[in-house]
Order: sequence, then structure tokens, then C-alpha cells
Amino acid sequence: MRRAIYPGSFDPVTNGHLDVIERARKLFDEVVVAIAHNDQKKPLFTLEERLDFLRQTTGALDRVIVLPLDGLLVEFAVQQDANAVVRGLRAVSDFEFEFQMALMNRKLEATVETIFLMPKEEYTYLSSRIVKEIARLGGDVGSFVPACVVEGFAKKLGERSDQ
Repeated sequence: MRRAIYPGSFDPVTNGHLDVIERARKLFDEVVVAIAHNDQKKPLFTLEERLDFLRQTTGALDRVIVLPLDGLLVEFAVQQDANAVVRGLRAVSDFEFEFQMALMNRKLEATVETIFLMPKEEYTYLSSRIVKEIARLGGDVGSFVPACVVEGFAKKLGERSDQ
């Protein structure tokens, strides 16, 4: 079985992420969407909320599993019996960092390859960071994220304004 890991913080999941998941499903027998906990980032949504968003949006898709990721990606890939890591590239600016990470991962675990996938052109400008900023400023993010994330923003940002 060809299994791939698609890692990310997914804070929140966007339509661009979902597009990459769909593309990866065409190439692999199974795709494990791994939601990372990153100490350097202060996520808006908790790990549990992010897991829930992705499970809601990919739940109807067969051959997609959503799991939390803590620790080294390549160790997780080996534990999951995955032979590839999928990374989305939106622009040339993403490539340098992703290329370095791919080479480091290869050095740490030679059996795990990195595959770069580009989302549809309509999603190349989309990032979780930009979506969060639009939502914080009261903008409509409905065309950028799944409906459950729109609801999540309303709850989360509504809670903050009530405090």
C-alpha cells in the first residue's frame, strides 16, 4: 500500500488544503492528514478543533485519515508505514523552505520521499494566516474555508469580543 502523510498546522484548514488532499488521493492508496502541534506558533484553534474541522471536511472521503502529529515528521511517517510526505507549494517563495525541509527529512529517513503538489491556481494566494486576519477584521471567509470553519471563526472570535 502506498501511504502518504500530509502534515501541517491547519490553523484553520482552507480550501487550498482540501485541494491538495484531493490531489494526493489520486496518487496514493491512503493519505494521512497529520495535524502538527508547533510550539513556535500560537494557534487560534486548539488541536482538538483543528482535528474536528478536518474530520468534518474529509469524513466522507475514503482513504483519508486525520491524526494528530507530535514529534519528528519522519518518525511519524515510519510509524504510519508511509513512504511519502506531501507538501503543498503555492508560490516560489514556499519552495526554498520546503526544499530544505525535504532534504533534512531525507537525511533523517531515506525511505520517506517528499512530493510537492501545487493547488489549483485559484488557491495559490490562500493561506491560513491571511484567512485568520480577514476573519479577525470581520471579513467574509466563506469562499476560502469550509462551512464548519466559518462557524468556528464565529464562535471563537465572538467569544473574544464578549470578553
